Amino acid sequence: MNRVLILDGMWNKSLAAVRSFGRRGFFVAAGEKTGLAAALFSRYCSRRVVYPSPTERTGEFLAWLESEVREYKYDFILPTELSTQTVLTSNRNILPESCKLPFAETDPCMKLQDKAFLMKYAQGLGIDTPATYFIDELPQLEIVDRAIDFPVIIKPRSSSGSRGIAYVTKKKDFLSSYLEVHRKYPFPIVQEYISKSGAFGVGLLLNYDSKVKASFVYNKLREYPVKGGPSTLRESIKRDDVKTIAGRLLESFKWTGIAHVEFIIDPRDGKPKLLEVNPRFWGSLQLAIEAGVDFPYLLYKLAVDGDMEPVHDYETGVMCRCLIPGDLLHFISNPDRFKLNPGFFDMSIKDDVLSSIDPLPVVGRVLSGFSFLYDREMRSILHR
Repeated sequence: MNRVLILDGMWNKSLAAVRSFGRRGFFVAAGEKTGLAAALFSRYCSRRVVYPSPTERTGEFLAWLESEVREYKYDFILPTELSTQTVLTSNRNILPESCKLPFAETDPCMKLQDKAFLMKYAQGLGIDTPATYFIDELPQLEIVDRAIDFPVIIKPRSSSGSRGIAYVTKKKDFLSSYLEVHRKYPFPIVQEYISKSGAFGVGLLLNYDSKVKASFVYNKLREYPVKGGPSTLRESIKRDDVKTIAGRLLESFKWTGIAHVEFIIDPRDGKPKLLEVNPRFWGSLQLAIEAGVDFPYLLYKLAVDGDMEPVHDYETGVMCRCLIPGDLLHFISNPDRFKLNPGFFDMSIKDDVLSSIDPLPVVGRVLSGFSFLYDREMRSILHR
């Protein structure tokens, strides 16, 4: 029997992977720093484990991992959070050759995660980005302050979702806002604010020759926070323009494995502008699987077989949301909550967690909130 170990079980993307492999008859072990994690409640788990924190107790985590892999003889390890992924890729030597870890090395991951590096690299390839200002020392702030038009967005060079982002609409607030972000996220970038007419995510899988072998594009229909953040409702679509740009960027970078690329459509010229690259699995992974691109299994095939047949066709018009808590929070905070299209109460929409044949993960999702009460590391996620 094929055996996989899926880490970071707190997150919906890990649950998506557990269900994907479980439905295919794999022996699936799921783990997290806490037992209150959605993926560990899935009927498709053959084994559930609680392990030491990969980032705060790295030595203990690696010792646990080495023992776990030796005893259960996994073919494949799947981390879904970048922090866990980089701990593993930096310590590949503890894994037997039979256990595959098909992820890029830490250094290229950190480069793509760095928005300053990414914007400069993309601009060098002729890829459109929002107008971006790079600050390497604080005296440059006065020059940037004179050059920019408002509104602008101040973004941490490395963070996820909407964490650390500041929107500045007035010149008088720029310096204080920048310094406030800088205190926690040194030398953030400054970008023009683009009133978006569309926002798209592109999921890609590149083989060991850095060729795109699987692709998927979706439209962000709702987000939380409402003005911009992680998607809470998405729809599968075809957009060859953003798929091509994302593929060209990653192939040029000699990337291997999974990546997620985000774009915004600029209403001034109708062109897609690159926002960021996430060198890991993305939160809305379940949508891709529902539409027919099973990225976790395809990554497994790449790892075990050395390559895979291309997968670029999928069903369009498929919608999937994160009801708890994302779409619920969007509904509560959106003043036009009763005019949403599709409506919030449309129960025909697929969900990242809710499932009639695998119902218990929603209990894990609700209970996971308690881990934020007693776990300092989990609480820090809210403020990253």
